[in-house]
Amino acid sequence: MGERYLPQNVVREDRADGSILLTSAYPLGPVAETTGDWLHRWAGEAPERVFIAERDGAGWRKETYAATLQKVRAIAAALLGRGLDGETPVLIISGNGVDHGLLTLAAQYTGIPTVPVAEQYALIPGAHDRLRHVIELVRPALVYAVDAEQYREAIALDELAGIEIVASRPGTSGVTPFADLLRGDGGADVDTAHAAVGPDTVVKILMTSGSTSSPKGVPTTHRMMCVNQTQIADALPFLRERPPVIVDWLPWNHVFGGSHNFNLMLANGGSLYIDDGKPVKGLFERTLENLGLVTGTLAFNVPVGFSMLLSALRADTDLRQRFFSDLDLVFYAGASLPQDVWQGFEEMAMEVTGSVPLMTSSWGLTETAPATLLQHEPTESSGIVGVPLTGVVAKLIPDDEMRCEVRVKGPNIMAGYFRNVEKSRESFDEEGFFITGDAMRFVDPARPEAGLRFDGRISEDFKLLTGTWVRAAGLRLDILGCLAPLAADLVVTGHDRNEIGVMIFPDRQALAAAGYDPEEIDGALRDPALGAEIARRLCSRAAQSTGSSTRVARALVLAEPASLGDGEITAKGSLNTRKVLTRRAALLERLYDDSEPALIRA
Repeated sequence: MGERYLPQNVVREDRADGSILLTSAYPLGPVAETTGDWLHRWAGEAPERVFIAERDGAGWRKETYAATLQKVRAIAAALLGRGLDGETPVLIISGNGVDHGLLTLAAQYTGIPTVPVAEQYALIPGAHDRLRHVIELVRPALVYAVDAEQYREAIALDELAGIEIVASRPGTSGVTPFADLLRGDGGADVDTAHAAVGPDTVVKILMTSGSTSSPKGVPTTHRMMCVNQTQIADALPFLRERPPVIVDWLPWNHVFGGSHNFNLMLANGGSLYIDDGKPVKGLFERTLENLGLVTGTLAFNVPVGFSMLLSALRADTDLRQRFFSDLDLVFYAGASLPQDVWQGFEEMAMEVTGSVPLMTSSWGLTETAPATLLQHEPTESSGIVGVPLTGVVAKLIPDDEMRCEVRVKGPNIMAGYFRNVEKSRESFDEEGFFITGDAMRFVDPARPEAGLRFDGRISEDFKLLTGTWVRAAGLRLDILGCLAPLAADLVVTGHDRNEIGVMIFPDRQALAAAGYDPEEIDGALRDPALGAEIARRLCSRAAQSTGSSTRVARALVLAEPASLGDGEITAKGSLNTRKVLTRRAALLERLYDDSEPALIRA
């Protein structure tokens, strides 16, 4: 095997206005025209290789590249026969699955956009308003769900009246079996439709997480996705040298799982085994069962998933041996990987193979397809998101503390939001750079090739009444560590106040295990022992704080979990801070009322 990664080499330009431009010193490699090019290539070169698989009883339902192409063309004919085109999207309301993947590729093959949404939107009645928002925005012509009975309440929404519903398990009458699509349509001209698809054809409309507003539609084109896979493989040449394999749960309605990982397999002739487990209690056991059957060459996960996996690997010698034996990459996203977890994986890898896989992360957004920065050299610590990929220009706008707002331009960046001209106009600056709203810091200002470190969202920062800036994103992570495992999540408060506060969503299981009383009063937990323990930890931390910008002076433990239906939780599972503070305005006032008995003071 040749070089595993491309050495990081960037060009820095310091401009008169104070901004900094960073670009890769390497050229962008050859780019496929459409995702169909990948499918045809691998169906020809490796027809019997598994492309996609899902659990089926004790084993796997597998689709080879040759079978995938045949079924994609049949489904494409069925869609064309129904009159679908670029103006009539397919709405997908259920999670990852082989039929979901085949339908997605068939639509891409003929220029029909798909709109995958978080399955919670359909399965949780309280979240149906979000599903209605998507339906009204994209106006689908066909809806797919894996199981009509499981999704019956969503299927019955008035907004879907008259729209064809397709299900792999149709159950009730009036629902089209997915098997009907596999029969194709002899009157449809698939070849002509496919020939009309090009780099600027919209592949899918991905919904943003809605962490700061209602979800927006991001039209994602073949060019955006094809360029992005070239950019990733430019940085990580080992992807082109042998077919990668992943066992992956990350949801396809999100750009990480559905664009980055799915296309990484398709572009490089890899095999995607769908993990129907998740890194949560009660479902992680299924992940371990799946890994007992197949392990990958790449491991993608969120930090909590890697933390749970590390514990399982420590307890299972055989799984540990199999997991690391062929592993090229450990890739985390969503937050920084705790350093003890990082070191745990390094130590295990050395024990099993005598070497460490590339442990890394990247940065990007739904609007950027997603990978835009990537740490593609080995590094010793978590939290570094790397340097611009080939073809990307990153514009950094430093503040007085050398924290930089980041804006980006490149062929993997969207042109604008779906049916939202005003928001599109607001999202690009006068030079055409996409305004991400994220902040970065140089790992080493004297060595830009050392990469950038993510430093939170600009919009989450606020000023105290003293004029002191509070960097809320970084502070949140610090306080979560301080309060672990009692706090599941929290919101940092203090905008236009004298002091920083936190509104804590507790980990109920951790509280029960520690013996704390779950009794509540007017929306807050009031166990004096719990309050004393939180105050003790915050006071201990405050003694080491550098000033009012990091010292947390008050806290409130919330009794009611964050609500997906009310928009307090995004499709990615993260908190929508603005929604929490708006919906719980009375509790926010209580947090700053010194006469309140449920208040924790540090």
